[in-house]
Amino acid sequence: MFTSNPFAEFSATIPPAVMQTFVVIMIVLVAAGTLFDIIHKGSARYFFENWRKSKRKGAKQVGGGELVSIAIKTGVVDVLTSGEFCNARRRIAHLLTMYGFLIYVVTTAVMIFGYPTAATPTPSILPMLWWIGGLMVCVGGYWFWFFIRVDVAAEGGSPLRLMRADLFILSLLASVTLGLIWAFLQTRGGAGANVFFGLYIIATTVLFGSVPWSKFAHMFFKPAAAFEKRVSKANGTAENLPTLTRADPEQQKRHSMELLRDAPMDMGLGIKREPPRHY
Repeated sequence: MFTSNPFAEFSATIPPAVMQTFVVIMIVLVAAGTLFDIIHKGSARYFFENWRKSKRKGAKQVGGGELVSIAIKTGVVDVLTSGEFCNARRRIAHLLTMYGFLIYVVTTAVMIFGYPTAATPTPSILPMLWWIGGLMVCVGGYWFWFFIRVDVAAEGGSPLRLMRADLFILSLLASVTLGLIWAFLQTRGGAGANVFFGLYIIATTVLFGSVPWSKFAHMFFKPAAAFEKRVSKANGTAENLPTLTRADPEQQKRHSMELLRDAPMDMGLGIKREPPRHY
């Protein structure tokens, strides 16, 4: 089961050209949705205007070598290791979901385009990576949804509460979960495989077609925003925010403890407040 290409096996039912066309359409939807999101929200204009203001108001000029160093640090810390998450559980869940999704998507494309039929045997490593990537998404995504979400873990909200911001994670989990169920049933020759394939296609279309209304495009903005933040700190503007860089560490600690001590214990919810470990 873990070493067979589910898309090649399904080529007897749906021609490979149809599956390949579907993948191309999904790529176009992501590109078009991201561009629409950038234009509609003015994200690119805001980024470049903020960049120019930061350079103009900066207390010092950041040289080319320092910019390269900041870019490398941004890529390693903020992108590859999700360093913006101080909470270890949330960071691990995010990394599992992110890398699982990348492995899952890449192996899906390789198997559909490179090994579309049984006549072109698929290296066993590809289906294995496809399953591993999908399971990583499920572990990280469901862990986040049921146990880490701030409104559930810290605010006592229901795990079944839905908001528009949840569209990306829910459609991602639905797409990957239904895809794994479909592959399992098809390999085992189980009934209902075609039904789950149809649901898989619908969930995948929602995932890639809802970019303007979900947080999907966030993954493209995140590196640029993290880079800009580091540059603004380096040139002294700090995005016009106050900093505590020159404060005594012990003073910072005492101030934080005083804020925690004076905060209401029920936060207006009638339940005992937990320590701030979910953010």
